[in-house]
Amino acid sequence: MRALQIAATGMAAQQMRVETISNNLANMSTTGYNARRAEFADLHYEQMARAGAVNASDGTVLPTGVQLGLGVRPAAVSMQLAQGSLSATGGDLDVAIEGNGYLEVTLPSGASAYTRDGGLKRTGDGLIVTSDGFPVTPDIVIPEDARSISINADGEVYAYFADATAAQLLGQFTLTGFSNPKGLEALGGNLFSETEASGAPVNSTPGTDGLGTLRQGFLEDSSVDAVREVTELIEAQRGYEMNAKVISAADQMMGATTQIR
Repeated sequence: MRALQIAATGMAAQQMRVETISNNLANMSTTGYNARRAEFADLHYEQMARAGAVNASDGTVLPTGVQLGLGVRPAAVSMQLAQGSLSATGGDLDVAIEGNGYLEVTLPSGASAYTRDGGLKRTGDGLIVTSDGFPVTPDIVIPEDARSISINADGEVYAYFADATAAQLLGQFTLTGFSNPKGLEALGGNLFSETEASGAPVNSTPGTDGLGTLRQGFLEDSSVDAVREVTELIEAQRGYEMNAKVISAADQMMGATTQIR
């Protein structure tokens, strides 16, 4: 009774789809979050009668054959790249990326990670870091006596001082692009790491090489569409129920078979 195993793969697939949707809904308010989509592919087919096989001595061939599918399997959970809307915060160190690209940060291990979460902070020493304390690359230090900070679209960071009218350039943020951003590995904490699938990172100044620009005083909202997610949640729930009914029907058929005398 193949229907039992086939329906079981269908239930597992819909469960995975629900888990992906629940993660999207949980991150509706996560800065710079892109929704994920579960993708599936059919399993192998049992060739009961191969299409094109000779069916008679006169050379007649089967036009279609008999191929019995064995279920479904997960193929990928891909990130749906989309620009989230920008929310004004007014924070001096809040920067949103308009367009492609990621900010590069340095992890405690010394490895590089990448993020679109521009909710930056400053340490007691004035170093610009992420909310988790990871320094942004390149290192930019804000002097203690700086009255205010200005970040332009090109990523240049200027400091204003009470005893000077001209702004002082502290440094410039860079953005990192990838040939296949969907191939990045999610680390949690709004961070990603490079993989072979993503391609090598390409660092450049904002607004060049196809990268976006920066907007000070804004943060990028999550790109999750709540209405779409709830709709897909209902579809996944109904798909799970239908596969469960297949298992119930197969069980009844097996029960009828065992009762034959």
